[in-house]
Amino acid sequence: MPRYALKIEYHGGPFVGWQRQRGQRSVQGAIETALAKLEPRAHTIAAAGRTDAGVHALAQVAHCDMERDWTPFRLSEALNYHLMPDPIAIVGCAAVADDWHARFSALERQYQFRLLMRRAPATHLHGLVWHVKTPLDIDAMRTGAAHLIGRHDFTTFRSSICQAESPVKTLDMLDVTRVEGLHGPEVRFDVRARSFLHNQVRSFVGTLARVGSGSMAPEDVKTVLEARSRSACGPVCPPQGLYLAHVVYPDDPFA
Repeated sequence: MPRYALKIEYHGGPFVGWQRQRGQRSVQGAIETALAKLEPRAHTIAAAGRTDAGVHALAQVAHCDMERDWTPFRLSEALNYHLMPDPIAIVGCAAVADDWHARFSALERQYQFRLLMRRAPATHLHGLVWHVKTPLDIDAMRTGAAHLIGRHDFTTFRSSICQAESPVKTLDMLDVTRVEGLHGPEVRFDVRARSFLHNQVRSFVGTLARVGSGSMAPEDVKTVLEARSRSACGPVCPPQGLYLAHVVYPDDPFA
């Protein structure tokens, strides 16, 4: 059966998350339903990573197995037709080897979190950012974030329902930058690692936002990390600002 890699963009607002759930709208379920319109049978696709309810993707990657040979262009066009009007788009499609796997072949994943800083409510960006009314100290957050880079036990930043075998992960990048956006100043948190714990990125942002507001000192992030206790973590921020931005493979199938 020919295998295809799909690069997928979606707005997470209407969905319970990536993973298929009985009786509820999921991104995986919507794509599998669209595939069944092309080849009537049960389809199961695998993704580079699961996203929670409300989390978006700029470049989620999944793979599917088809019975007939499709040109990647025709397959992506047909899927986009059957995915309407759901806010899901196949933005890339490529034929891959039979043993290529969207999850297990990935080398690293990159997420971006967007935080909007302004007094007025978010209108055009509603559901796409975490809205914070007060300015945050970017330099302080950047200093605090440096304590999280490297290989650590991230128990503090791990959800109680996380299914990962170990809380020890290597964080390769956590950049904090200010962007003067069209709708006001944003803070962008760009995070990169081979894999993540459940709620790890949102826990990072929630804690760093406390540093930015002045309720924590930058060096307190090291203390929080070393506590290895969920109770030491800042509040987990809302999912609306989180995006799966990029997945890296040894050879980019979409190049």
